[in-house]
Amino acid sequence: MLDSTNQTETAIDIEAVSRVFRLNNGKDLTALDRIDLKIKEGEFVALLGPSGCGKSTMLRLVAALDTPSSGSISIEGSDPRDLARDHRLGVAFQDHALLPWLTIRANIGLPYRLAGRKTDDARVASLIELVGLKGFEDSRPSQLSGGMRQRASIARALVLQPDVLLLDEPFGALDAVTRRHMNVELQRIWGENKITTLLVTHSVDEALFLADRVIVMSARPGRIFKEMQIPFARPRAPEVQREARFHELVDELTLALEPEGH
Repeated sequence: MLDSTNQTETAIDIEAVSRVFRLNNGKDLTALDRIDLKIKEGEFVALLGPSGCGKSTMLRLVAALDTPSSGSISIEGSDPRDLARDHRLGVAFQDHALLPWLTIRANIGLPYRLAGRKTDDARVASLIELVGLKGFEDSRPSQLSGGMRQRASIARALVLQPDVLLLDEPFGALDAVTRRHMNVELQRIWGENKITTLLVTHSVDEALFLADRVIVMSARPGRIFKEMQIPFARPRAPEVQREARFHELVDELTLALEPEGH
C-alpha cells in the first residue's frame, strides 16, 4: 500500500474490490474479497497465488473485461472502461491470439485499424526490432516458434503506447527454457518503456525476476495475503537468479503459497 505522502503518482487504484459469480445452481461464488491495491506509475507488479484464487479475474477487472460486484477500480483517476475505449490499455494473454492469415507486421499494426487510426509504420517497425523479430515481419504466425509469437503479441499490446500493460500468464504455454529466455526479453522490453505493468503468473521465479513488487493472493476467496518489495537493482541480468538471496526469496514466496501458509 502506498503511503499518502509518497509523491509518486498512483496509476492503478483498487479499493475494496469484490467479485461474486452466480453459479448455475443458484449459489454465489466469491472469487475476490475486498481487494485493496495501489500500483505506482511505472511500477511492475506481479500477482501470485494458487489456481482459482482470482488472479485472472483481478486482471480482467483492471482490463475492463469485467466489472466488480462491489468496490472500485480507477486508472489514472478514470474508469478502466474509458481507457479501454481510448485504447490506452495493452493486454497480452497466454494465448497470443495472433490472426493466422496476417503477417507479423500486420498483426502488430492491427490495433491501429481497430482504433480507426492510420498505421504508424515507423512505430510498428521499431517494435518489431525491439522484440527481436526483425527479418520475420512478413512471416505468418504458424511459421514462428511459440516464443516468437508471444513477442509479437507483446509488441501488439505496446503498439498504441498504452498507459498500462496487463499480462495474464503470457509465457505459461512455453517450455521452461524458452520461458526463461522470454523473461529476460520482457525485462529488456519493459526497461525500454517503463510502462505500468500488472503481471499474473504461477511462476515464483518469473515474478521475482520481473517485478518491482510481488503480491501473493490467498486461495479462494482471493485476498491479498502477502506483499514483497523486490530488492534487486535494474537492469537484472539472468545471473541474479543464481544468487543466494534470490533463492531465499523464492523459498519465502513458495511457502506463502502453501495452503497452511494462509
